[in-house]
Amino acid sequence: MITATTETRKFEAEVAQVLHLVTHSLYSHKEIFLRELVSNASDACDKLRFESIAQPQWLSDDSELRIDISVDKEARTLSVHDNGIGMSRDELIANLGTIASSGTRRYLESLAAESKADSRLIGQFGVGFYSAFVVADKVTVVSRRAGSDAAEGVRWESDGKGEYTLDTLDVARRGTTVVLHLKEDESEFLEAWKVRSLVSRYSEHIGFPIRMPKEVDGKPGDEWEVVNSASALWTRPKNELADTDYQNFYKSLSHDFSDALAWTHNRVEGNQNFTSLLFVPAKAPFDFMNGREERKGLKLYIRRVFIMDASEQLLPAYLRFVRGVVDSDDLPLNVSREILQQNRQVERIKGACTKRVLDLLDKLAKDEADKYATFWNAFGGVLKEGIAEDAGNRERIAKLLRFASTHSEGTAPSVSLDDYIGRMQVGQDVIWYITADSHAAAKGSPQLESLRAKGVEVLLMSDRIDEWMAGYLTEYAGKKLRHVGKGEIELDAADAEAHKASEEAASGVVAKLKELLGERVSDVKVSRRLTESPSCLVLDEYDMALHLRRVLKQSGHEMPDSAPVLEINPAHALLKRFEAEADPERSKDLALLLLEQAQVAEGAQLDDPAAFVQRLNRILLDTPTA
Repeated sequence: MITATTETRKFEAEVAQVLHLVTHSLYSHKEIFLRELVSNASDACDKLRFESIAQPQWLSDDSELRIDISVDKEARTLSVHDNGIGMSRDELIANLGTIASSGTRRYLESLAAESKADSRLIGQFGVGFYSAFVVADKVTVVSRRAGSDAAEGVRWESDGKGEYTLDTLDVARRGTTVVLHLKEDESEFLEAWKVRSLVSRYSEHIGFPIRMPKEVDGKPGDEWEVVNSASALWTRPKNELADTDYQNFYKSLSHDFSDALAWTHNRVEGNQNFTSLLFVPAKAPFDFMNGREERKGLKLYIRRVFIMDASEQLLPAYLRFVRGVVDSDDLPLNVSREILQQNRQVERIKGACTKRVLDLLDKLAKDEADKYATFWNAFGGVLKEGIAEDAGNRERIAKLLRFASTHSEGTAPSVSLDDYIGRMQVGQDVIWYITADSHAAAKGSPQLESLRAKGVEVLLMSDRIDEWMAGYLTEYAGKKLRHVGKGEIELDAADAEAHKASEEAASGVVAKLKELLGERVSDVKVSRRLTESPSCLVLDEYDMALHLRRVLKQSGHEMPDSAPVLEINPAHALLKRFEAEADPERSKDLALLLLEQAQVAEGAQLDDPAAFVQRLNRILLDTPTA
């Protein structure tokens, strides 16, 4: 509906869904609305300070950037005002009427399907503003963009039920005022002491003064007073800061409800001067694994002026879980993303930040194993990307990796490569591992049998990324890493002599299997791996694991045809029966069964499961009963 003065619009579907989730599911976290509104106001001041480098006249009449909070008990309103960049009519529509983020609809649908809302929704798509509707039944936003005329002010208003109105009106000063018309049962937020305590808890280290009216005889007066420290936390000496200061700053910065797992705060001086404050979260946000395309979380400041979110320029992709700030004294204020990509100073900052994070993780791993286990469960799969992407730090990253193994209990990845080396047998010079598409498939693989029988430990890798990562991690601490299911396994002199005799004795069985299986396999060999199972599949040393081939093929990648090697255990009863079988049809059934059960043990989906079942039934029913 459009009139001469007012335009009414409907929210986009995603916004309406966000509003529903926020108002119905964040009741236990409702006080964070103030943190979100103050954070938005701080961003607006940051943007104006940056824009004023090119447009200094925008600050000429009101140069002290600030955030004002006031309450009106009679009107039952709480107002947050900033004299930052402000918004035009189109910007209000874009920022408050839509959520322009890929994946939003999918995430909201998944929340609805699970019948639970996640507090991590706030902050993920810039939807922190909507948390106001948890405590307010109507929200009014009045804004005027810096550089525009007073007559170009805009008022946005909504009750959060599907529509909002827009009015054009005269606004005397630039900036934005958000007015919350509080619900009847939210009177606690009309108490100045309550609001001050929330500012102290969530927004103490916002880099701009947060002011409230000074109390006179228990009532707000005309004089304003600053109620936060109004200094950037990272600029303060570490010995002045408590853990609670860091944690509150982290929550304000990251929109996370949980405490950070760990942090590192450093000042570098010399040829280059910069400060970094880097946090490792305790858990991953819901969309974290899709975050390689647009990485956020590391803010770049230059001489306390916020420039941009520069995660891509200041940290490698495999450390994209890190949140924090970098404040440089040396970079130009008019720096752009293109300049950052080519700037040597930025490369040095990136190298220093990477080192700081790896140092922090190394310290966690050594001194706080439980915390490191929490980190690994949340971000271990991402850290593994660094093995391929950061050759210069490969050894350091490898030291931080954790795996399950045949010597560890349960499925938890708790074994480091150093742990493995410390348990290696006398004379062992290889770190053995196996990759599979599940922990059970890795642990139960017949390829492990001979090594397990000798007490040799094998690392069990079942993450999808492991096979790719292992292609780059070929050596650690002077020890080669080898896949137990690829290439030949070396034997000592006594075992080699026994194996040679076994090969000669089974030559007829091998030839018969090769003939019956044909092109289904590239070769048939007597196994050095098997002690209990009748057969297994083996690849050449540099071939891609079969489970990864299947994943890539299902993803639409063209994969060249290749057949594995079938290794057999001639001492197994099934091979003895195959050797003695004279009937051609039963011989073929047995040969195919040996191949198919090797495929099943490897985790493959059989090409014709029904034929496998029929074949198995024929073999079982043909077996004489005792």
